[in-house]
Amino acid sequence: MHKKDFYSQYTNDDLWHIKEDGFDPEIQNIREAQFSIGNGLIGARGVLEESPKGAVPGTYMSGIYDRMTSQVAELVNLPNPFHFKFTLKGEKFGAVTMDTLEHHRVLNLQHGLLIRKTIYSDIKKRRYNYQSIRFLSMDNKNIGVMQLVLTPLDDDADIELQTVIDVSVHNAETMTEGTKRHFHTIEMRPYDHTNYMVVETLEKHQKIVYHSGFYYKIGRNKKFSSSRVLSLKLKKGQPAVFTKVFYISSCGDKESDLKKEKKRSTTIFQRTFKTPFSKLLKNHIDAWEKLWKTSDIVIEGTAEIQKNVRFNIYHMLICSHFDNGYSSIGARTLSGEGYRGHIFWDAEIFLLPFYAYTNPEIAKNMLLYRYKRLDHARKIAISRGYKGAMFPWESAGTGEEETPTWAKNLDGTIIRIKTNELEHHISADIAYACCQYVEIANDLDFLRKYGYEILLETARFWASRVKHNRQGHFEIRDVIGPDEFHEHVNNNAFTNMMAKWNLLTAHNMFLELKKKGPKTFKALKTKLNFSDKEVAHWKSIGTHIVLKKRKDNVIEQFDSYFRKRYVKITDFDENSIPLLPKGIRVKDYQTTQFVKQSDVLMLLYLLSDQFDKKTKEKNFWFYHERTLHKSSLSAAIHSIIALEAGALNLAYQFFNVALHADISNLHGNTAEGTHAASLGGVWQNIIHGFAGVKMTKDGLSIDPKMPTTWRSIKFTLHWKGNLLRIETKNNEVFLQNDSKKKKVNVTVFGHQHELSGTKKYLFQKNKITKQEGYY
Repeated sequence: MHKKDFYSQYTNDDLWHIKEDGFDPEIQNIREAQFSIGNGLIGARGVLEESPKGAVPGTYMSGIYDRMTSQVAELVNLPNPFHFKFTLKGEKFGAVTMDTLEHHRVLNLQHGLLIRKTIYSDIKKRRYNYQSIRFLSMDNKNIGVMQLVLTPLDDDADIELQTVIDVSVHNAETMTEGTKRHFHTIEMRPYDHTNYMVVETLEKHQKIVYHSGFYYKIGRNKKFSSSRVLSLKLKKGQPAVFTKVFYISSCGDKESDLKKEKKRSTTIFQRTFKTPFSKLLKNHIDAWEKLWKTSDIVIEGTAEIQKNVRFNIYHMLICSHFDNGYSSIGARTLSGEGYRGHIFWDAEIFLLPFYAYTNPEIAKNMLLYRYKRLDHARKIAISRGYKGAMFPWESAGTGEEETPTWAKNLDGTIIRIKTNELEHHISADIAYACCQYVEIANDLDFLRKYGYEILLETARFWASRVKHNRQGHFEIRDVIGPDEFHEHVNNNAFTNMMAKWNLLTAHNMFLELKKKGPKTFKALKTKLNFSDKEVAHWKSIGTHIVLKKRKDNVIEQFDSYFRKRYVKITDFDENSIPLLPKGIRVKDYQTTQFVKQSDVLMLLYLLSDQFDKKTKEKNFWFYHERTLHKSSLSAAIHSIIALEAGALNLAYQFFNVALHADISNLHGNTAEGTHAASLGGVWQNIIHGFAGVKMTKDGLSIDPKMPTTWRSIKFTLHWKGNLLRIETKNNEVFLQNDSKKKKVNVTVFGHQHELSGTKKYLFQKNKITKQEGYY
C-alpha cells in the first residue's frame, strides 16, 4: 500500500496555507476563486482537474478582452490547460463520480502552489490515492506546470487518461446574456511529442498560442506522449507520475505577428519542456520568495489573522505584472468574471498604494495603462460636452466606456446603471494616484513624461464640469458619489473635494514646472494648448468649490442630504454589519440617509492633511450610524477613520470585516472572483491604520495604534528610492534603511529623524537608540 504524501513538504505551515478538507459541491465555485493561482500575466481558478458538474473553469490573460457576443467587452475565458481526466473501465475518477474517502487541498500562499490529495473508492471498493500539484510560473510567466500521482492501493488497475486542453469553456452567463465563447480554434496539431494550438478572439482577432507537453513515469521509466488519450496498466502500490507543461502567449491580429510568436514561443517552450520538473518548481519558488521579501506583513499575535492577511496579499501578487501599460487590474482580479473583468477606481485608490510601496514598477504600470488610454478619455469628455480628459467608469482593453446598461440590484431587481453617466470622481482619483505614486517612488521621469499630462487634462475636465452659482461659488451638479445609493445629487462632498484637489494641484504643478522645467513646460504647453489664464482660472474654481457642513463640522454628503429621512439601525449580522431595518426596502435607500459606503470618510482618508482630529471624530460617529457597508470597499476605510476618531474596538471590528471579505465569502459573491478593493484596503488598513504609516506634506510619518492582541507588525516599504524595514509596536518603532548610500527623513511619534543607510534604529517616544543586529 502506498499512502505517501508526495508534496507534504509544501503543505505543513499553517501560517502560509489555506486548506480545504472535504468536497462540498455547494461551495466549489467559491473555492475555485479562493484557490486561484496566477502570476499576473495568467490567472487560473482553482477548479478540480476533472471539472466536476457545476465547476466554473477560468483561465484569463491580463488585457485580453472581447465583446463580439456581449454588449460590452469581457475578460476572455480561455481554454483550460489544467484539464485532466482518469477513467477506470468507464468509471470516472472525480469528487462527484466516485466515492471520496478523503479529500484535501492546500493553497500554498508562500510559493504559489495548489496541492491536492484525494482517496477514491471505485464501485468494487478498491481505493486509489490521487495527488496533484500545479503552478503558474512566477519565473517565466508564460509557463504553467501540473503534476499528478496516481497509486492503486488495493489491486492492479487498467486506467485511461485524457490530458487535452479544454476548449469547451465559455464566459459566464450574465443577466441579459447567456453563456458565450469569445474565441475559436484556428490551428491544432501535434509536433515532436508535444501539441500546438492557436485560438483567436472573435472581435479583435487576437491570437492566443498554446504549447503543451506531457510525460509520465512509472518506476524509473520516463515516457513522452502527445496523444489525447492514453491507456496504462498500473501495479498495486506503484505510483504513476504524470507531468504536464504548457505555454500560453498572445500576439496581434496579423499573420506576421503569429509567425513571429510561433517561432519565439516554440523555442522557449521546447527548452522549458526539457527542463526537469524539480528545476521548474525551484525557479518558481525562488521567484515567489523574492516577491514576499518586500510584500509580506508579519503580525505577531493571532495566527489566524496572520494567515488571512497573507491570503489577501497573495491575491494581489497573482494579478499583477509589468507589461508597459498594456493592462491593469480588474475589480475581481484574475480569479473570476465578476464585473466582466473591468477596471474601476478600485485599481488606483485601493490597489495602487500596495504596489507603490512594495513593487513600484507595478504601480507605474497601472498608471501607464491610464496614460495610454488618455486619448479615449479625451473623446469621452468631448462626447459629453466637456473639455480635457474624462476617464470611463469601467474600462477594459481600449479605454472606452464599458459600463453595461442593466444590472441586478441588491434585492435582485433589474435596474438601469447610471454610473458611467454620473460617477465622475474617477478622473480625479486617477490624477490623485499619479501624484501619490510619484511622491512614494520619487519617479520624476514618470511625472515629466506622463503624470503632468494626466493631471492637467483631468483639471481641464473639472473646469468644464463645474457650474458657477449666484453666490460666487462653483458647484458640480448631477453626480453619483462612491455611495451609489443616491443618484443625481448635487455637490457630492467627495466629488467636489477631489475635483478641488485636482484643480489646485494641477495649478501648483503648472507653476512649478514653468519655473523649474521650462523644456517640459514648453512641450506640454504646445501639445495641450493651454494658457496661463486658463490655469489661473483653475485656482479660482478650486478655491471656491462648494463644501457644505454643519456648525459642528459634520460634512453634508451632498445637497439636502441632512433633510433625508434618518432611520436608526438596531440589528446587526454575525459580522456586526448592519441589517436593513424592517419596512425599508432597497428602493427606499434614495429617500434615507443610509449610505452604501461613506463618501465623507473616504474623503477624510484621502485628503487627511486637510482635516483635524475633531472633524474626523464628528464625521466618523455621524456616518457610522448611517453606513450599511453594502460594498466591499467600505470596511477598511471605515476602520482607518475609526482609529483616527479613537474608536479602537470598532476599528478592529471593521478590519476583520475587510479581512474576511473573500476568505469567508462575506458578500456572498466571492465565486465571481476576489474583491480587489478589499484586498488593497486590508493592506492599507494595516499599514496606514494600525502601523500608523502616513504620507504627509512633510514626508513619511509613523505613529502606530495597534490592536492589543498584536505584539508587533513587521513590513518593508519602498520610499523615495530607499528600502525601509520597519517593525512597529504601540510604544516602539524599529527602523532600518537598507539603501547604503542614501539618507531619509522619517517622522516617528511626532519627531523627525534622519536615517543613515544600513543603520538600525529604535524609537521610543523622543528617544533614539542604535540597534545592532536586530534584523
